[in-house]
Amino acid sequence: MVEGLSINLATIREQCGFAAAVDVCLKHGITAIAPWRDQVAAAGLDEAARIVRANGLKLTGLCRGGFFPAVDADGRQKAIDDNKRAVDEAAALGADCLVLVVGGLPGSSKDIGAARQMVTDGIAATLPHARAAGVPLAIEPLHPMYAGDRSCVNTLGQALDICEQVGEGVGVAIDVYHVWWDPDLANQIARAGRMDRILAHHICDWLVPTKDMLTDRGMMGDGVIDLKGIRRMVEGAGFFGAQEVEIFSADNWWKRPADEVIATCVERYRSCCQA
Repeated sequence: MVEGLSINLATIREQCGFAAAVDVCLKHGITAIAPWRDQVAAAGLDEAARIVRANGLKLTGLCRGGFFPAVDADGRQKAIDDNKRAVDEAAALGADCLVLVVGGLPGSSKDIGAARQMVTDGIAATLPHARAAGVPLAIEPLHPMYAGDRSCVNTLGQALDICEQVGEGVGVAIDVYHVWWDPDLANQIARAGRMDRILAHHICDWLVPTKDMLTDRGMMGDGVIDLKGIRRMVEGAGFFGAQEVEIFSADNWWKRPADEVIATCVERYRSCCQA
């Protein structure tokens, strides 16, 4: 058994469907996973939930909700409705949280402030449903290079500000790929701990050079992120949950056998990631 390690199933999404990915993780002693909604949908929600229960799996999160900004009220309502469906899926799977990639600028807008307000409003509108279902919402701030299209929330501080505005039931997912560069990271992780808002900790590495903004994440130890240092901050803030490996790697890890990828995740977790 590999304690303290979770595999985000995006890491082997090109090699495996849901059931096969679970089998590979179990082979390597990993009993914590984080699937994506499309992977669950392909397997069928009921079947995915059965696999989770039958194998005693822990879900450190379900990816993803979010994408709240839209060009009109109808689009914003459709996003809220979809997030409520995502909450229901997370509840059916027993996930620790629903991870939110909040969305960027809608349409041709250049008003990032308005987009951030739409995010706050969308989370607030989804929150009563999430509270009733017992599913915490985890805002995942994304690197500023994604501000236009994927996430207008780009620092841990911004995410925590939203948490303060909307109240209990919302926290943060700290993904090292997106926040490692932030000069205020230590202070904001400590703040998240004081607020008791850390819901997830995602790991991979930042390659130099990075060849693709989305699909060139590195295996832990292959890049420049101080993984042990950030984990010390996270544990110092009171979060001792699993470290969740999430690697998008079109030209490398997605082309390797899933067994090799997961074996490498285990080895690098042990050598590079534990505080």
